[in-house]
Amino acid sequence: MKIIDAHNHPDWHGHNFSDFVENMDEHRIEKTWLLSWECPEDEYDHDNTSIFPSCLSVRGDGPIPFSRCLAYHGQAPERFILGYSPDPRRPDGLDKLKAAVEIYGVRACGELKLRMMCDNRDAVRMYRYCGEQNLPVTIHLDYEFERSSAYPRPNYWYGGGIEALERALKECPETIFLGHAPGFWAHISGDNQYGREPYPEGKVEPGGRLPQLLRNYPNLYCDLSAGSGLGALQRDPEFALSFITQFQERLLFARDCFDGRLYGFLSELGLPAGTLEKILCKNAELLVK
Repeated sequence: MKIIDAHNHPDWHGHNFSDFVENMDEHRIEKTWLLSWECPEDEYDHDNTSIFPSCLSVRGDGPIPFSRCLAYHGQAPERFILGYSPDPRRPDGLDKLKAAVEIYGVRACGELKLRMMCDNRDAVRMYRYCGEQNLPVTIHLDYEFERSSAYPRPNYWYGGGIEALERALKECPETIFLGHAPGFWAHISGDNQYGREPYPEGKVEPGGRLPQLLRNYPNLYCDLSAGSGLGALQRDPEFALSFITQFQERLLFARDCFDGRLYGFLSELGLPAGTLEKILCKNAELLVK
C-alpha cells in the first residue's frame, strides 16, 4: 500500500539528504511533504541543535529555511512535495509565498509555527490566498509551559490555542487547515489537561474540542505526526478506533520524525483496508493533487 508522509523537514533529527531518502525507502514511503519553519530567532529554542542544525540557517530565516527544502527537492523532485510558510507578519510574507508557488511550485503551506494568534490579521490574509491556490495549511499549536531558562523566551507557545484556530477556521472556510502538535491533540479529550500537561495521558473523556471542531468545520484536517498525534491515539486505543473510523477522510499519515511507530500502531488497530489507505495516502493525494 502506498504511503505519503505529510509532515517532515530537511536536516531534521540529524538526517541529511541521503539518510532521509534511505529512511523513506526503509519505511516504504513514496513521497514526503517537506515543510519549512520560518520564524524570528527569539521564537525558537536554540538549544535544540540536535533536532535541527540552526547553524545552517540564513540569519532571520528561522531554524528550517525554505532553501533547505529546495535543496532536497532539487535532488529528488519525484520524492518530495514542497511546502513553505513565511512569517505572515513580515511585510513581504505573502509576496514570498506567492513567489514560491509561482517559481518553485510549492504545493502546501507549512509549517506555520509562530508566537502569534492563529487568526492574526496578516495570517488570515495569507490563509485566504492559500484557499485560492488550494494549498493546505499546517499549523502548530502549543500552550505555555515554563522552562528552566528565561531567555530567549521563558516558554514556547505557538498559535494561541484552540479558540484562535477555530476563529481562523470560521473566517477562512475555503482554506484547508491541518492541525498539529501538543496544543492541538490535547483537545481530543474533554478532560481539560491541555493547559496542565503538554502530552496528556489516560482515557479520553467525552467533550473534546477536537471532535467538535471536526464535526463543525469541514475545512479542518488532522496531521497525525510526532509524539502528539500518536500519543493522543495511544492513550485510548478503543476511542482511537472510533475516532479514526468517524473521521477517516480527514486524517493524514505524517511523521515529523523518522521512526515507524505511527504506522505500526495504525496497522495493529484492525482498520479496514480502505480506511487505512485513506489515511496513508488517499487523503493527502486529494489535498495535493
